[in-house]
Amino acid sequence: MKPVKNAEAANTSPAGNPADVAESSAVDSPLYVNSVEKSMRVLMAFDGQQRQLSLSQIAAVTGFDLSTAQRFTFTLTALGYLSKDEESRKYELAPKVLNFAYHYLASSELVRRATPYLQQLSQETEETTNLTILDGSDIVFVQRIVSRNVLNPTVVSGTRLPAFCTASGLAILSRMDEVDVDRILSMTDLRMHTPFTVTDPVKIKQRLAMFREQGYAHIREEYFLGDMSTAAAVTDFRGRAVGAVNVAVTKARWVDDNDERRYADLVMSAARAISVQGR
Repeated sequence: MKPVKNAEAANTSPAGNPADVAESSAVDSPLYVNSVEKSMRVLMAFDGQQRQLSLSQIAAVTGFDLSTAQRFTFTLTALGYLSKDEESRKYELAPKVLNFAYHYLASSELVRRATPYLQQLSQETEETTNLTILDGSDIVFVQRIVSRNVLNPTVVSGTRLPAFCTASGLAILSRMDEVDVDRILSMTDLRMHTPFTVTDPVKIKQRLAMFREQGYAHIREEYFLGDMSTAAAVTDFRGRAVGAVNVAVTKARWVDDNDERRYADLVMSAARAISVQGR
């Protein structure tokens, strides 16, 4: 087993790897456009840890030969999605990339419905509130109202965290059937992120049953040390989980077990208000 990582060392990548698509049957379809995937590979080479990359570094990260990397970086630079420092001859993401995030947030009905409730919840608790969705085996933060008491200011919209050890992820998984849960857990690197991370699939599924019954998920320091998080699932009109609302509280501000009930009632109320009622 790998050494436990603390909050500072945790991987909070802002996006996934399009190369993962290669494991899907979609790549065998005549509709699949390889050049689009290659363009995305170049953009995703800049993963937050790598702010600037040379052409040879881009080739190494993407697995392209130098000529292919050069063609794609040139095209993406011409389109305005990469910028090049002529002195260092290194590339970095250009602000135009943010257009994708803006258009997603502006067009998301879920984000539109959730935002006022997240703001109200943050004001009432003076804590950080989040809306997350499930993507693969990760949760993705799509809206985040940060308080002055925030534990991890580096977590922003677009950040991905593993579902199996986050309150939001567990709240969503608790509303899914066992087949889908097993599929997601099989895709997951079930490793310790703190000394408190639960990694046994059997125990995870036992927790999901409990969370399903009580209507919310609560974890303590399972991904970030010092983080106490409570979440409830947001559902569509069929009752399927489409996201989760959570409140994140620092351990220093956590008083006692009564806090869990208080925050649970608040997130469940917010999640119900955001959910689409059955027709």
